[in-house]
Parts: sequence; structure tokens; C-alpha cells
Amino acid sequence: MGEIAEWPDEAAVRVAGWASGRVAPPGKRRVLAIEGRSGSGKTSLARAVALRLGASLIHMDDLYAGWDGLAEGVAALRDRILAPLAEGRPAVWRRWDWAAGAYAEEHRVPDGDWLVVEGVGSGGGVLRSYICGVVWLESPQAVRKRRALARDGEIYAPHWVRWARQEDAFYAEERVRERADLVIENAE
Repeated sequence: MGEIAEWPDEAAVRVAGWASGRVAPPGKRRVLAIEGRSGSGKTSLARAVALRLGASLIHMDDLYAGWDGLAEGVAALRDRILAPLAEGRPAVWRRWDWAAGAYAEEHRVPDGDWLVVEGVGSGGGVLRSYICGVVWLESPQAVRKRRALARDGEIYAPHWVRWARQEDAFYAEERVRERADLVIENAE
């Protein structure tokens, strides 16, 4: 496990280089999980890494069933995306519509050699057999909260504590940071 401090472009180059040496699990597609707590910079890094790898990108925010849907999002990632891909079947998932509070349209995961999944839960234990590597982003809580509220503002503010409790429970049980293959410090 290594730590790098450059953010975000140099970090993305290093992550993509590190990931290119990872072995694909069943299904021949290499899946990279970019994990960390809310506001740690997962989306920014995942976009840059996916671009460098020529990968499709899935955001866990599209899979969670609302503010209490972390566990359901992890199950959707496993059941609707990763398991079908490992079995050589098409992977089709439904996007959560946050405004409507319900699942919306279906999306098919495009063919390709790589898939990057970013978000809380993407490195969970039930997913590890499908994933070739987990990258953990580490950021101080004050920095994460500032970033998350700047990004999502008043929509997220009333749910910050509610979501943090789910993260606390998930990470206490799953110990994703301790089991990550690569840790990146992102304190900026």
C-alpha cells in the first residue's frame, strides 16, 4: 500500500499506471473501485483515472436508494453490474432519481476492458471478488464537509450527519481503508 500526495492529475496518472498492472478477476473486465468518505475527492479522481484507462465510469450516487440507501446501492452494484459482467452477461442498472425519490431509467454498462466505480461502498467486502483493486481517498473531515457542501449545497446540508452515520457503520464493519490496495491523501 502506498501513499501519494499529488492532486488530482498526477495522482490519476499514478493510479492508472498502478491499476494497469492489476489482474482481472472473472469476466475479463478489470474493475477499479475508488472509495472514501463523502467529499474526499472520489469523483474528481475517478473521472481522471477513467479517462486515462479508457474506462466506463459508474457513480455509486446513481445506485443508492436515497439518503438511507448505502446498503441497497452496494447490493445493486453487485447484483446488477458486477455479477453479470463476471458471468459474461450484459450489465443493466437503474439510476436513482434523487428528486423523485425512486429508481428511474435503465443504463447498460458499455463493453470495454475497464470499469471504474466510485463512491462509498464500492470497495465493500461482498464486491472484492469482482474488483481488481481498491483505491482509498483520505481527507480530513473539515475539508470533506466543506467540499461536499460547496458541491451539493442546501440539498446535502440537512443530510450530512445522516449519511455520515451510514458511512461510520459501513466502514466500521468493512474496514475498507485498512484493506485498500492503494491509499491517497487528499487534504487540499
